[in-house]
Amino acid sequence: MIHQYKLGGYNIVLDVCSGSIHVVDDVAYDIIGLFESESREGILAKMSAKYPAIPEGELNECYDQVAALRDAGRLFAPDTFEPMAGALKQRTSGVVKALCLHVAHTCNLNCAYCFASQGKYHGERAVMSYEVGKRALDYLVENSGSRHNLEVDFFGGEPLMNFDVVKPLVAYARSIEKDAGKNFRFTLTTNGLLIDDDVIDFANRECANVVLSLDGRKEIHDACRVDYAGNGSWERIVPKFQRLVKARGGRNYYMRGTFTHANPDFLKDIQVMLDLGFDELSMEPVVCAEGDPAALTEQDLPTVLEQYEKLAELMIERRRQGRPFTFYHYMIDLTGGPCIYKRISGCGSGTEYMAVTPWGDLYPCHQFVGEEGFKLGDIWKGVVNQPVQAEFAACNVYARSECRDCWARLYCSGGCAANAWHATGSVTGVYRYGCELFKKRMECAIMVQIDRQFSED
Repeated sequence: MIHQYKLGGYNIVLDVCSGSIHVVDDVAYDIIGLFESESREGILAKMSAKYPAIPEGELNECYDQVAALRDAGRLFAPDTFEPMAGALKQRTSGVVKALCLHVAHTCNLNCAYCFASQGKYHGERAVMSYEVGKRALDYLVENSGSRHNLEVDFFGGEPLMNFDVVKPLVAYARSIEKDAGKNFRFTLTTNGLLIDDDVIDFANRECANVVLSLDGRKEIHDACRVDYAGNGSWERIVPKFQRLVKARGGRNYYMRGTFTHANPDFLKDIQVMLDLGFDELSMEPVVCAEGDPAALTEQDLPTVLEQYEKLAELMIERRRQGRPFTFYHYMIDLTGGPCIYKRISGCGSGTEYMAVTPWGDLYPCHQFVGEEGFKLGDIWKGVVNQPVQAEFAACNVYARSECRDCWARLYCSGGCAANAWHATGSVTGVYRYGCELFKKRMECAIMVQIDRQFSED
């Protein structure tokens, strides 16, 4: 299976199953498009008619080059991965590599589009005790098998509302990691209101990454990300974010924004972030119920897709000017790419990765917390809801019939189970709107990397 498209002045051909990417001229592009459906003679006749100035010998040579790529397994490669999907996941069955610790089911903001019900996750406000957090870390070590690197995200709500527990939990993890043969890598996700020098020092010392929530333009941010008095937070958090990022040397952070129906033209928000001095960026489509005022609509889709293309153009322009920036969804490696396990098995939610509530309950990921039917167990007894975990274990790219003919399936790995469930009622469903966004992001990401390689060559 191949996917062909034109973007940024390049004719791009992606061979889906081999992962090969080819940048070709117009003749080769057209020959590849006809290669599986027409005979050699028919293709060459059409090429002669379309490109009369090109000698017949050159057209024949181009056809032979395409055939050679096919024979080498770099074009029209068969899909040999499906039998591996279940087997690869079985190899890591029962091994947990990451936990999302919900240290605070409460928040000091009242964001309009919050999927977590302003941090309460459809329940009561609560904070995690040190004892529960300590047990969660022990649970991770006990169930991590031979894995050396373990990931822990301090999440909420707003985790800094329970910072006095976060700090001793990290100290405990550091005290046990050497004897356990592990290395903890911590991430902190924060809205920024409580950032101070203590937080900055801690984050720079202990956190491999810090995720900072900012929606870009002040008017967009302040329309959604308000406190309980209805006041916007932009002016209070931006200086704190700037101080933190500067103290981190401009590395190992992400400025994470959300775009909604109010700002499908989100490139303006990215430009504001760049103007503020931030260059590690992520802009995510909102996750909310259909009919919510924030929800993206079909009418927004053309604008959003255009924004992704313009974003790619901006990245190329700034790189050429010596002012590059990173956009999370455009981080792609054309030489190696994601490992085949990741490509066919998905994110690992519910199996390798789980969320822990303040009470120690286990859920497949943070977006399922509070949905009682998805409760897997707890950090004392472990996973006891085997049917739900089995559902997530089987949640790979081949579990979705709609994905079988999609060129992007080995990049999205079947997509987000939570988004699928919210959209269709099934974790193996397909969130079609999200699919359109993902495919456009991949086309743009590939083109950006192609331009980089051509420039470096």
